[in-house]
Amino acid sequence: MLLVKDSMTREIVTLAPDETAGTALALCRERRIRHLPVLREGRLIGIVSDRDLRSSTPALGDPARATALQKILVEDVMADDVIAAFPDDPIEQAANTMRERRIGCLPVVEEDELVGIITTSDVMDALVYLVGANEPGSRMEIAVPDRPGSLAGAAGVFGMCGINIVSAAMGPIREPVGKLRERIVVFRVDTIDTAEVVEYLEEAGYPVLWPPRP
Repeated sequence: MLLVKDSMTREIVTLAPDETAGTALALCRERRIRHLPVLREGRLIGIVSDRDLRSSTPALGDPARATALQKILVEDVMADDVIAAFPDDPIEQAANTMRERRIGCLPVVEEDELVGIITTSDVMDALVYLVGANEPGSRMEIAVPDRPGSLAGAAGVFGMCGINIVSAAMGPIREPVGKLRERIVVFRVDTIDTAEVVEYLEEAGYPVLWPPRP
C-alpha cells in the first residue's frame, strides 16, 4: 500500500466531452462515484465531478433542470487543467498533491494512457494500513529530542520490553521552555498493556504524551 498503483482503482468509468451533463450525473449515481475522467480519442483531456455537474444545472425541482441536463455538455463544465499521478508515485506524494490543490482525485497515467484513478477515499484507506490502525494494539505518542539517534533510542526501549512496533509516524516539532526542541512521534504497537513501557520511556527521558497518565 505504499505506491499509487497499490491503491488506485483500475476499472475506470470515463466520458466523452460531447456527452451531456444528464448522462454524466446518471453514471455518478449508478456507479456511486464522484469523479469521471474525460477522454477524446483515448487521450485524457479533463475531469468532471458530480459537484461540477450539480452546480452547473438548476436545482432539483426547478422546471428548467431537465432541459439543462440535456443541453449542457461535459466539455462545458469539466476541469481541463488536469493534475495527474503516475503508478509508481509514493502514496503520500499523491495525498499531498490533493491536499495542496484541494482536489478530490488524481487520474493515473502511464505513457500518456489513463490506467487508473486515485481518490481521497483510496488515500485514507492506504493511510489506515500504513499506520497499522486496522490491527489490534495501542497508539502511543512520545516526544523525542530533535537530534540524530533519538528515534532509535526510543525504539530500543520498546524492544527491551518485548513490544513490537507496527508503525512510527513523525509529527510536528515543539519547543518546550528551557529545553531542546522535540519532535512528536506516534507509535502503533502490538500490545494493549503499555504501562510498563511507559515507565521505562519516562525513565529514559522520553515524555509520553499518549496514553494520558491516570
